[in-house]
Amino acid sequence: MSLLVHLFLAKSSVNLVQYSTITAFTEDFNYPTTPSRKGAEYRKLWGKVKSLEPLQPFAIPRSTYPAPNELNNGFIYAKVSGGFDKIRTSICDLVTVSRLLNATLVIPEIQESTQSKGISSKFKSFSYLYNEKQFIAALTNDVTVVHDLPFGFKEARKRKQFPIFKPKSSASPSFYFQEVLPKLKKAKVIGLLTDGGCLQSVLPPSLAEYQRLRCRVAFHALRFRQEIIALGHQMVERLRGSGQPYLAYHPGLERDSLAYHGCAELFQDVHTELIQYRRAQMIKKGIINEKLHVDSHARKGNGSCSFMPEEVGLFLRAMGYPPRTRIYLAGSEIFGGQRVLIPLRAMYTNLVDRTSLCSKQDLANVFGPETQLPLYSFEFPPTKSAKQLKEEWEKAGPRPRPLPPPPGRPLYRHEKEGWYGWIAEKDKEPEPSPNDLRARAHRLLSDALDYIVSVEADAFFPGFNDDSRSSDFSSLVMGHRLYEMASSRTYRPNREFLVKLLNTTGNNLYRPPHPHNWTFSVREHLNKSAAEEGVMREFHLSRPNSFLSHPIPECSCTTVKTDEIPHSQKDSDIHILYGQLEKCPKWIEQGLTAAGSQENIAYETDTLDDEPDLLQLESDGNNEVDTIPSLEQDEEMDPND
Repeated sequence: MSLLVHLFLAKSSVNLVQYSTITAFTEDFNYPTTPSRKGAEYRKLWGKVKSLEPLQPFAIPRSTYPAPNELNNGFIYAKVSGGFDKIRTSICDLVTVSRLLNATLVIPEIQESTQSKGISSKFKSFSYLYNEKQFIAALTNDVTVVHDLPFGFKEARKRKQFPIFKPKSSASPSFYFQEVLPKLKKAKVIGLLTDGGCLQSVLPPSLAEYQRLRCRVAFHALRFRQEIIALGHQMVERLRGSGQPYLAYHPGLERDSLAYHGCAELFQDVHTELIQYRRAQMIKKGIINEKLHVDSHARKGNGSCSFMPEEVGLFLRAMGYPPRTRIYLAGSEIFGGQRVLIPLRAMYTNLVDRTSLCSKQDLANVFGPETQLPLYSFEFPPTKSAKQLKEEWEKAGPRPRPLPPPPGRPLYRHEKEGWYGWIAEKDKEPEPSPNDLRARAHRLLSDALDYIVSVEADAFFPGFNDDSRSSDFSSLVMGHRLYEMASSRTYRPNREFLVKLLNTTGNNLYRPPHPHNWTFSVREHLNKSAAEEGVMREFHLSRPNSFLSHPIPECSCTTVKTDEIPHSQKDSDIHILYGQLEKCPKWIEQGLTAAGSQENIAYETDTLDDEPDLLQLESDGNNEVDTIPSLEQDEEMDPND
């Protein structure tokens, strides 16, 4: 009887066991939840960046800003292609262009969801990811937004009677005034096809209100639908269980990005071939004007390639993050799979992702009711009958005959069904199957959940943020955190500098020749990257290609005047940063004073010396001290083990 009960429980609880990682968190520390009791060491890792606390979000119009007029120049409909980051950037640009041309915007169509079969019919196109009602209501004073074209225009669109434009992400306002506006006034309807933006990032100072409109769209109007928000906040609560902080990490290992920057040689086997195939496609389409084969290690040396997870783990250990720090792994695509994460998991056992924090039912509620798609059926070649074999033997010609070639290695089912299985027997990547298209749509929802968790994180570390092209996931998260809570701990590493530091270790990656100096250099650089030095560096690198990755100074204000900033010289980064900003209105300052007076007092009572000593974190309720091993003395990181 007991055996039957045991088998029943094992069968009925298999789904729960698969998603029970969050309940198995092991703790290195037990931080008190009262800010006044948190020590200086805690604030070095998780606390706010003091020099950025005066930065506050302020995206409301500054000057005369008329409401949109229903008697405008016409309608703009749009099809948005690409992944999560391109969709978000494109929608912000479309709203800005609609305001620029005094036009009515039709809710953009998200191609990743409209092209997918088998996804929920409950959510279509734009509403698959975002809240349509919130989007329309939030932009009432900016742009007129409608669900669809009027009936007469809709029929004419089916007959392809309206002009269609495919603007580049670097299109200037003059392009729209000279090329698009005349045709809009004539036809009353135009179509835009976008793939990662349709308006240049940097606009003239006279168009600063349009930059603030971009911020209002990205950070206020574009809200995910309720099911995504509810699950995202639930994931944040699970990560912060027992009052613990967590760090979000986005590896940035995406096939398109790796192919564009020529990082194929950093991988092995089939992954290198897949990256090179995609790079060859980009060269053929004119996206890249380079050779197919480049020195990937040289590219990584100049900061063009992402950090590998193992390297990020070393940086976090050098910073002093304990081995059982809760780390959330963001990103729906991690090229290289779980294999590249093995070293990071060895260093940080509490590394989790959305599948660890959500049950199958949680994700099913977000996906909505879906129709069943036919599974890929693997078919072996038909076997020949004895009669057919005899006929082939008789028709084979005179004897003696050469021996037949040995039979080929059988292809197993998992090799045929894998997303990379085609490369073993074909030269061309096959068209995506219905299951592949649905997986792409699901990836948008996964990225939305990761976006919520990353923006809310106590600290964020990007494995790669593409500051040479348009925005990517990490860039959008960093820009959102800079806008909404600039003082939150967001690392903005200089990849070129840190790769040089890694190269100085030679073959002793885990035990550098001068561990004290190496650790101190990493800490010093990453601490500076989280402060004004990192913000100003991103201002020069990222802003020219993506406004949303660095939405200041247009969308922020400061609670202090430039001459009130302590220890700031005229040409210092902090002086230049705050010198560009407007003074915040009094209602913002009063709200901040009322909300954060106690916490500010507590933060000023402790010293924040940045010494590269071992972390000694206070235990809660006893006299024991948990000593966090550094790189010099961590037995778990011995390469000879």
